[in-house]
Amino acid sequence: MLHIGIDTRLGHYRKGGITRYTVRLIRALAQIDQENTYWILHHRKEKEPIVQAPNFHHVPMLTPTHHWAEQFLLSLELRKLHLDVLHNPDFIPPLYYHRAKRVITVHDLAFLRYPHLLTRSAAHYYGQIDQAVRKADHIIAVSHSTAEDLMNLLGVPETKITVIYEAADRVFRPLPREESIAYVREHLNLPPDYILFVGTVEPRKNLNTLILAYHTLREQHHLDTHLVFAGEHGWLSEEVYSLVRELDLQEYCHFLGRVRTEELVYLYNAARVLAHPALYEGFGLPPLEAMACGTPVIVSNVSSLPEVVGDAALLVDPSDVEAWAVALQRLLTDDALWEELRAKGLERAKHFSWEKTAKETLAVYQRVVQG
Repeated sequence: MLHIGIDTRLGHYRKGGITRYTVRLIRALAQIDQENTYWILHHRKEKEPIVQAPNFHHVPMLTPTHHWAEQFLLSLELRKLHLDVLHNPDFIPPLYYHRAKRVITVHDLAFLRYPHLLTRSAAHYYGQIDQAVRKADHIIAVSHSTAEDLMNLLGVPETKITVIYEAADRVFRPLPREESIAYVREHLNLPPDYILFVGTVEPRKNLNTLILAYHTLREQHHLDTHLVFAGEHGWLSEEVYSLVRELDLQEYCHFLGRVRTEELVYLYNAARVLAHPALYEGFGLPPLEAMACGTPVIVSNVSSLPEVVGDAALLVDPSDVEAWAVALQRLLTDDALWEELRAKGLERAKHFSWEKTAKETLAVYQRVVQG
């Protein structure tokens, strides 16, 4: 029997993609593993357990993340747990803790590809990546694209990396379209016809290209479709809002901020299309969630996105505004293409599941302990 620690402290500060990954992984592990003992390391102010199972124990940690003394203090706290494996889903293991095998998940290396898009504090935090990959006993990469970046940008040997895909949560499923449209009209005050983007509003998401393509679409094709953004306002996002004002699109662009999961399910189902123009993604969960709901998808043809969507989406150069306008126009007007991508997306989404993710992650824990 293994004693496995999973660090979830980030969830107290940020509710983004890494936190969702961590929570879903833990819940899936609880479904498949009743033999090993898990120690869920959480922020001392978090009161709600992630999962309730006899072999899962929640341990409040005094050490916050991003603290100047985090590495030293966390190592002291961990000594009392006698762990065999410590998994850090946010890629930074405690550098001075050597009593357990250290597994980290690297979601992407966008901060190395696009360092000019980082704030100073973010650059300082992500600058720990070199030490992190050296100190880790094994690295989980969420896509082959991320694995290749680990090898090419940081010199990590291939034998130290296992690719394990994420998945869409089961709550993301097809709902009756008219019911979904009625919900978003009543609860989110949205029009019945819109293009959807889901993700943090930040430079890496390349939203200026989407907004310019949308403007072209309105000017050239006179379509009365709106543009909806669901996600938190991230760093350096003011340029996006300035562009909307400059193009006089305030009436047609809706910034919802972070939405609850149940609202997001309806948003996907009511959308005519999901547009994901990111310059880089380590995995790209929103396109997969949209496909699981039966919503056709357009993504950038870079990094992990082609790997995730396969042949079930339209792929477009993230720098080509005109190509994005054409792709949007096709899906908004071509019902046969819309139905084809809807069917392909639903089928593609079936290849990913959190049960599979959990089984493959548990196999990594077992393998790293066995040496």
